[in-house]
Amino acid sequence: MIDRWTWSAAVGVGFGVLVFLGVLIPVLLVQQRRYGRLDARRVLGAAALAVYVVTLLAYTLLPLPSGDLAQWCAAHGVSGAELTPLHSLDDIRRETADLGTLATLRSVAVLQVAFNVLLFVPWGVLARRYLGWGVVASTLSALVASVAIETVQYTGVLGLIPCPYRVADVDDVLTNTLGGLLGALVAPVVLRWMPQARDLATARLEPRPVTAWRRLLGMVTDLAAAYALGAALQLAYRVGLLATGRDLPAATTWADVLLGTVLPAVVVFGLPPWFGSGASLGQRAVWLEPRWPDGAGVLRRGSPARRLARGYVLLGLYGALGIVEAVPPGDASNAWAGALQNLVAVAALVGVLATPDRRGLACVVTGARLVDARIDVGHRSRAAHL
Repeated sequence: MIDRWTWSAAVGVGFGVLVFLGVLIPVLLVQQRRYGRLDARRVLGAAALAVYVVTLLAYTLLPLPSGDLAQWCAAHGVSGAELTPLHSLDDIRRETADLGTLATLRSVAVLQVAFNVLLFVPWGVLARRYLGWGVVASTLSALVASVAIETVQYTGVLGLIPCPYRVADVDDVLTNTLGGLLGALVAPVVLRWMPQARDLATARLEPRPVTAWRRLLGMVTDLAAAYALGAALQLAYRVGLLATGRDLPAATTWADVLLGTVLPAVVVFGLPPWFGSGASLGQRAVWLEPRWPDGAGVLRRGSPARRLARGYVLLGLYGALGIVEAVPPGDASNAWAGALQNLVAVAALVGVLATPDRRGLACVVTGARLVDARIDVGHRSRAAHL
């Protein structure tokens, strides 16, 4: 049976998982840059944080009124806010005056207070142990979050709804803050297994093996960066059109091709081989870079020609094919370029998985090795301790 409580939990978990999947790549990249490696326990903490925040919003703000809002407000809107501190204690005494202990604990008045406390216990736990805040900061953050939620309720989602649709209650703020405090106090016990970010960061510059997961994360990052940049540029273009009073185009235009395909391909796939080690943006994000053996077998950065050849043999080709497919706008005759682009992506993926050292086809073709970019830092660090 689905009621308000189970509905909010289902919405929180379902959409929380979707939110986590949406931010998974950024989470993994932040771990790679901040800790120098991935940590499954911190990833699990990020998932718990996403699900909890969405569930908290579902319980406190949803469902929103719908339909004729004026009619809804006339029938269901609440007036004002409850600003008398600790009035819930009077409610409990009044509603449980003739009840036994067990019945009192089961009463709506008691359960409401208990739920408001429990709802913010995970806030304190996650704030202190996952985010690394102290007890005071964790508790104050719970206070701020609770005030923000009550404000949204009281203002009808900041004016989107023409009336308060839930009672803004000062006791909710007090009980929520208490829950945050209790969570912060028990966090070291409840999440004892969660490593602290500052501890993981101490080994940030230690070289790591080049694994398939690192290679795949770098590849996904390159693709995501191109698509995200294209979407952002196109969105900015359309916002600019609306802001200047012009109509949105009904079909794909040259501006769409330029902003959505050409510029992202140039920035993400075309420019990186010209700078530094020649590594792609995704490879730089996961601490990887190409090296070439010299006459003595020492791995060194390659010449500009080598870096460009390695960068364009697959990744640059992938970007160029995307441009060919998109030009001219609305022309489907270049669909072959899209199919060939997909083959290039598959070839790059198979190359990473098939080569024992995960160097991939581009490195095999150009004689390069893909190494951890911190290898020189590791050498200098060890030498300093000799």
